[in-house]
Amino acid sequence: MSEDRTVMEEMYASTLKDIKEGEVSKGTIAAITPKEVIVDIGFKSEGFVPIEEFRNPTELAIGQSIEVLIENIEDDNGRLILSYAKAERLKGWQKISDDINEGDVLEGRVMRAVKGGYIVDVFGIEAFLPMSLSAFKGVSNHDITTHNYKFVVAKMNKQRRNLILSRREMVQKEREEVREKLWAELKKGQKRRGSVKGITDFGAFIDLGGVDGLLHITDMSWSRINHPSEIVSVGQKLEVLILDFDKDNSKVSLGLKQITSNPWDESAAKFPPGARIKGKIVNIMPYGVFVEIDKGIEGLLHSSEITWQKKMVNPQEMFKLGDVIEVQVINVDKDAKRISLSMKQLEENPWSSAVAKFSIGATAKGIVRGFTDYGAFVELDNGLEGMIHVSDMSWTKKINHPQEVVQKGQEVQVLVLAVDAEARKITLGLKQLQANPWSTIADKFPVGSVVDSIVIMNSNFGVFVKLEDDIEALVYSSEIDKTQAAALKAGDKLQVKIIKVDVEGMKIGVSARL
Repeated sequence: MSEDRTVMEEMYASTLKDIKEGEVSKGTIAAITPKEVIVDIGFKSEGFVPIEEFRNPTELAIGQSIEVLIENIEDDNGRLILSYAKAERLKGWQKISDDINEGDVLEGRVMRAVKGGYIVDVFGIEAFLPMSLSAFKGVSNHDITTHNYKFVVAKMNKQRRNLILSRREMVQKEREEVREKLWAELKKGQKRRGSVKGITDFGAFIDLGGVDGLLHITDMSWSRINHPSEIVSVGQKLEVLILDFDKDNSKVSLGLKQITSNPWDESAAKFPPGARIKGKIVNIMPYGVFVEIDKGIEGLLHSSEITWQKKMVNPQEMFKLGDVIEVQVINVDKDAKRISLSMKQLEENPWSSAVAKFSIGATAKGIVRGFTDYGAFVELDNGLEGMIHVSDMSWTKKINHPQEVVQKGQEVQVLVLAVDAEARKITLGLKQLQANPWSTIADKFPVGSVVDSIVIMNSNFGVFVKLEDDIEALVYSSEIDKTQAAALKAGDKLQVKIIKVDVEGMKIGVSARL
């Protein structure tokens, strides 16, 4: 009998596992109590796992297979102590060691808040999520712990089994994915819902769901508005139209007024060219003024269409906002939403009689009104403007700037050289009122003669000298010693020899090499 028992014990022992503490073993749930889960791992006795190690104990079932870690083969009470949580952590770290690297994305559940951050369950292991990397600002702890989230592995030490996560980087990645999807969906003319994110003086930024678009103030209303806050407010939800977008530069142009009916559709019939109408000035720019001639309809009175009399006008000096003026419609472009207006067309064009009034060769008087580097503008009768080019100011003197000859506000007598009414140009001459002295100059300064001169200016290519009154000549750099030329200054006397007289070109060439 004792031999049979020994044989049976040996047979039973052969069916039992040889287990070691710290190993992970497969087992079957044999029973479930309020405090423990009893697991059969094929050992001589069943093992015990604390019920709190299971996240959802109600989902456990008798006969269910699980893996557990052998913590203690025999505790003080002679029981086999197992751990489901540690087995999960061990498996988790094994998976992380094999498959996961820094920068990879993991999914986990926030278990609890701790000092400086949160503990996250990832593959059964506890990872740390620093508060600075959590991206949970404004979210309650209850809401945080009721959802699964994706995280980026910020730092990992496999030897120490230390894992630090970042939700912030994941949020950035998720936003980028949403943005890429939105960019792929965007089309011109498409309507999209958005939320007003911010308002500036020039428009409002609309969050389209990961991509911000600009709703410019000019695209908010068909009527002119002074500030975007008259139309939209921060947080407001609204439907906008995609006018244009540039993915490379992350720019989206939006429209609001384009969703409503366009008052310009009837503009061509309502405001035909030639119509005289009154309107209110709603904007003043250096190049002209915008006039509201109907609700939502504005026309441009360009500075060139304000008056016939002055070539250059400053609208900001002539008008103020709110002024009511009478204008004439020149052109209506319904598609481009442009109406060109004119004030000068209401008056007779003085240029139509300019050719008859200012015949070529006639003398006229005028007032010097302005300058350019190459000439002076002179206001003639009827406000028409002509120009004296610097080359028409003196027969003999080199003019560097017109103010060397005439001053602003000075009355001058001029000769009309040319009139182009179509181009609105009158060319005037000052020197032509005097006889051309070059025929007598050639006689007075024959080639080969030596004369006294006074230095006017020393330049890189020669020395300018005055021979007599306003008669100037150039001593080329090749016709004077470099040392001598370097020592000369304005007012110095210099004896020169006449080497060239160009009557047609009105130039005298002289040499200091006597």
